[in-house]
Amino acid sequence: MAKCDQCGNYYDKSFEVTAPDGQTYTFDSFECAIQTLAPLCEHCGVRIVGHGMEKNGRMFCCNHCAEGEGVNELRDRS
Repeated sequence: MAKCDQCGNYYDKSFEVTAPDGQTYTFDSFECAIQTLAPLCEHCGVRIVGHGMEKNGRMFCCNHCAEGEGVNELRDRS
C-alpha cells in the first residue's frame, strides 16, 4: 500500500504520476492528483483541469481571465 503525496492516505489502489520534470508523485485519487499538479489560473485561482490557455508561461482557465490580466490576443473559440 502506498501513501498519497497530497492527503497522506494509504490506499491499495494508489497510482504514480511522473511529471515532465521527472518528479514522481503517488496519489490515491484523481482529486488529489489535480490538487497537486493542475496549474492555477493566474487571474481567478481556479485549478485548470482542461486545456486552459497559455501566453508566455502564464496560465489562464479562460479568455475572460486572460483579458482580466491584460492578455487580449487569446480566444476561447476561433
